[in-house]
Amino acid sequence: MLKKLLTSGIALAASATFAMSASLDEMSWDEVVAQAKSEGEVTWFIWYFQDKFRAVARSFEDLYGIKVIIPEGSAAGNMDKLLAERVRDTGDIDVIAFGYENIHQWDLDKLFHKIDGALPDIAGRAQDVTGIEGEGYVFAYWGNQTGIAYDPDMVAEADLPQTPDEFAAFWSANPEKFGFNYVQGGSGPSFFHNTIRVVSGIDYFGAGDLDEKLAGIQPGLDFFNEHGANYIITASNIDSINRISDRELWMAPAWEDHLAGLQSGGEVRKDIAYYIPEMGMSGGGNGVAIPKNAPHPAAALLFIDWVTSAEIQTRFNVDFGTAPMHADADDSAALIPNAMRAFSQPWPGQPFKQNVEDRFIEEVVLNR
Repeated sequence: MLKKLLTSGIALAASATFAMSASLDEMSWDEVVAQAKSEGEVTWFIWYFQDKFRAVARSFEDLYGIKVIIPEGSAAGNMDKLLAERVRDTGDIDVIAFGYENIHQWDLDKLFHKIDGALPDIAGRAQDVTGIEGEGYVFAYWGNQTGIAYDPDMVAEADLPQTPDEFAAFWSANPEKFGFNYVQGGSGPSFFHNTIRVVSGIDYFGAGDLDEKLAGIQPGLDFFNEHGANYIITASNIDSINRISDRELWMAPAWEDHLAGLQSGGEVRKDIAYYIPEMGMSGGGNGVAIPKNAPHPAAALLFIDWVTSAEIQTRFNVDFGTAPMHADADDSAALIPNAMRAFSQPWPGQPFKQNVEDRFIEEVVLNR
């Protein structure tokens, strides 16, 4: 009898949760906040900087009295859990974070709550990142950008290379002072993808025939082979930055937020400078969404309102070096001026992206 009562109670609770969450956009914001406080907690699945985000989330806890739980986990593990739990009445995930490049893989309507009509004000909040649309289901909370880190004592701002030909000239004049990675992080791949894009002149982001597109990248691969004696290959994102900090290298691709975080923590020299070349380098962002079977949907909505607000986006820019994802945020602490973000490029789609990287490793890296 007790087991039957417990089972019935769980079913009723789940039913109440779904009835409430389905009508979030019909509730006043005061009612959403009250419901969120009644739910009492929100679980945020994010795959990086978990300890740092727990510290940041304390201000949300202090503001609303709602506990924020951030489990340990990887990006792939979190997404596997989301997909495995989609058939459950009530899952474990209230808010899930993921890179915008993953959005095209899913039917957003089947996985997530549409929240643009439930948030009190979406003006200024970023839903679309490098041409990828959140469609009202996903809002951006983290902007990232690849570019070039450099030692300003060795390279004057006026002499910064802006095009593939200018990079080749820099390599020739300064052999082995420029390096980039091809594994262990995306900053190096961003550099060679965008160089290949410009040198080859093909439609890098279009949906053309895959074999034709891959045949078209050959001039870009030839460019790297032609100049291979003058640049070096590094082991990872962090290896590239460390080598600049140690003055072994003068320039290397890097993530803006990664460099800013290392500088903020005193792990590398604070005078390392950064820019996006005019030829363009890849940027993107991470978004948050609420699964349809979230156990605390009102608290999840309140948390997304908080984490995407101008105030918290300003804090992320200061603490993490991210590109703010709210138009009213202050980005004065960023490593680059906002106008330079016009050079940001999207990442190429799959499977073309991986095919190019495989070709680059086979025809460039392994031939060195």
